[in-house]
Amino acid sequence: MNTRREFLRTGLTLGAAFSLTDMGGLFAADAQSAAPGAGPRPVLVAVRDGDRVAMLDKAIAELGGMGAFVKKGQSVVVKPNIGWDVPPERAANTHPSIVKRLVEMCFEAGAASVSVFDNTCDQWQKCYATSGIGAAAREAGATMVNGKDESLYREVQIPGGRQLKSAKVHGLVLDSDVFINVPVLKHHGGATMSAAMKNLMGVVWDRGFYHSNDLHQTITDFLTLRKPTLNVLDAYHPMVRNGPRGKSADDCIEMRTLLASADIVALDSAATKLLGHPEPGVIGHVRLGDEMGLGVMDLKRVDVRRIKLA
Repeated sequence: MNTRREFLRTGLTLGAAFSLTDMGGLFAADAQSAAPGAGPRPVLVAVRDGDRVAMLDKAIAELGGMGAFVKKGQSVVVKPNIGWDVPPERAANTHPSIVKRLVEMCFEAGAASVSVFDNTCDQWQKCYATSGIGAAAREAGATMVNGKDESLYREVQIPGGRQLKSAKVHGLVLDSDVFINVPVLKHHGGATMSAAMKNLMGVVWDRGFYHSNDLHQTITDFLTLRKPTLNVLDAYHPMVRNGPRGKSADDCIEMRTLLASADIVALDSAATKLLGHPEPGVIGHVRLGDEMGLGVMDLKRVDVRRIKLA
């Protein structure tokens, strides 16, 4: 297995280390053929070459529509990456158009309420505003909730945690009927990759504990408390260096891709391919998620539905 240094060198070089035409092999015609005799497999939808909203609409339709995840009268929490006080073209945060459309879909499916929040890294009001997510989510009818108010978090035990035994978790995640995780794909200096599993650091109060207590294990441990109902990955314009904040739009490449799945490990496994590495186990939390039975890393055991819009 390649080392993390090799991954950073070979997988994250702008425009040189992997072909944008095959997305690290994820969209190859013979990629991840189903294992014979396998039982029911998690579904992963991979859509490319459309605008963000069109790809999202297609992905959710392929998964059975938002009604497969949200029932009438339910409360929904949508968790984007809103960590940074930077504009959408920097791709440090989830694109606001995806968040807006997800909120609309939830209400169309009959949701009683939709809330959006993140425990941001930069000042939270600025992150919500500069990212465009605050205005977009409110326009769709969602409530933007403060992720930096400690009184909104509750201390809970993490039932299967190895390093993360307990944590203060935002009450929306503990109490909402439906939990939708909508990260952006990007390079991360500490975790190598930030995608669906890493995005859930933004629902706990003490993010610093993760970084000082085996980052990959603590990321994985949280999922023993609650896994998202649905994961949608914004990989339209991923940041491939200088993450997680980035320095400029030059740190990004245009990939025009979106992934969606209820299986968070399968989604992150596919995300490693989008970043140009054929072995998802190079990302520690993806490997641990599979080892702990929290999802499926081997995409041969996943029903991967590849859709090209253009």
